[in-house]
Amino acid sequence: MMNNQRKIDEIKKMLDECDFYNRIHTRLEFDAQCICPKNALEQASKDDNRISLLAYKIRHSKKFIRLVNELHDDHKDLNELDTLLVKKLYKDYLFEKNMSVRLMEKLNNAYSLAYINWLKAKEEVNYDLFKPYLKEVINLTKKSFSLLDEQKDTLYDTILDYFEPKWSIKRYDDFFNKLKKAIIPLLKRIQKSKKVIRDDFLSYKVPVYKQEEFSKYLLLKEGHNFDNLVLFTTEHPYTCQVSSLDERITTHYYEDNFLSNLYSIMHEGGHGLFDLNEPSEFFTHHINQNMTMAMHECMSRLFENMIARSEAFVHLIYPKFKELFKEEFFDVSEKELYEASNIVKASLNRCDADELTYCLHIIVRYELEKEFINGKTNVNGLNKRWNKLYKKYLGVNVPNDKEGILQDVHWTSTFGYFPTYALGSCYAAQIYHYMNKDIDIEKEIKNDNIKVIVDWLKTHSFSIASIKDPDEWIKEVTKEEFNPQYYIEYLVNKYTKLYELD
Repeated sequence: MMNNQRKIDEIKKMLDECDFYNRIHTRLEFDAQCICPKNALEQASKDDNRISLLAYKIRHSKKFIRLVNELHDDHKDLNELDTLLVKKLYKDYLFEKNMSVRLMEKLNNAYSLAYINWLKAKEEVNYDLFKPYLKEVINLTKKSFSLLDEQKDTLYDTILDYFEPKWSIKRYDDFFNKLKKAIIPLLKRIQKSKKVIRDDFLSYKVPVYKQEEFSKYLLLKEGHNFDNLVLFTTEHPYTCQVSSLDERITTHYYEDNFLSNLYSIMHEGGHGLFDLNEPSEFFTHHINQNMTMAMHECMSRLFENMIARSEAFVHLIYPKFKELFKEEFFDVSEKELYEASNIVKASLNRCDADELTYCLHIIVRYELEKEFINGKTNVNGLNKRWNKLYKKYLGVNVPNDKEGILQDVHWTSTFGYFPTYALGSCYAAQIYHYMNKDIDIEKEIKNDNIKVIVDWLKTHSFSIASIKDPDEWIKEVTKEEFNPQYYIEYLVNKYTKLYELD
């Protein structure tokens, strides 16, 4: 009869094999999104799904499930990290135990087909081409979550809690109402402001090869090492981790919108810093990447906005900016670059949204998900509903589906994720406030010493993120319960000063 240490060793051995398949899966997925020819995508997706199924079968073998359940019932003599691993595996087991292999295959296939047809629909500017695949993903998602033994008040509540424990429609509604009450009046004040920010140069054409060089420069400034990092392009930028020494960051270059790439790089680079700076023992114990999505988005939003859009950071990169883009931006001053980087304009695209209106984009998606997951609407006319909410919250008219409902890749696979972007922004503001008590953030950035910031985050945040739930984590990092007021005050102070509203 095996003792508990033998049991956990057996589990780790099986997880090592799962990690092998997962690394292959991540590489195949990266290939599909960045390299694979369009006509080969369907076959690539089938290959990827086949690899993913191998890991799935290991985690759903009778032996694996038996060991997880036995250790969940009795984890005596296990160390803290192994106990946490058992807790994580048991949660995964509860989520998947009622799902058949056939349903998992259908889900993976639906995701693949949705992605392929989303690309096609976006290219042809036709939501109707994507609609049946979106419907299938929604239906299968609802089916998979409805199989959970523990159900919350509504199905969408169940999904929200899965991605961000202890968060519900009620809690998110209250949270978003606080943001709306602060952001919408501030936006209206800005729109009435007499302050003129120069923005003509934002649409100047910049060759891709120059943007590529600038991207590498930005990642180095952010604290990355290209010995364990690759930078590539894709339709919708994202970051993935193959292993503790292999991070893949992607971006999308637009010749007439160089800022899009700048902040995409800093955003995805923030994810990368989180991935690459978790303690090594988290990887050996298979508990790395155990933080929630909002916790991860916290770092990407912190580096994209509070660091990269700061006056200090613009001051830091301005010499390189002038060197690389001397033909394109010969007459752009440092002050003009800073102000234009923070200009407020209600727009159509979430990824390129200014920092102030960004959360309004998230609220649109949250409200739509809440409706179609809980059966109040369906995919028919969803694009028109999207357009109405954009008019309501941002005051903009959506000219076509490509710039509307088809702009995001995320609805090709999952729901309940979008609210975490806004939550992550609030986590970031709270952490920034407390980090600034220990170190002079603006000074360190100006002095080209972002490493001090990364080191602080490694000590206070990265080191505990995978072993704490969100409420515990934010309280341990900041010595205070989650408080969105820090984000609201950050926005109010920043834009009051920028737009001279006093």
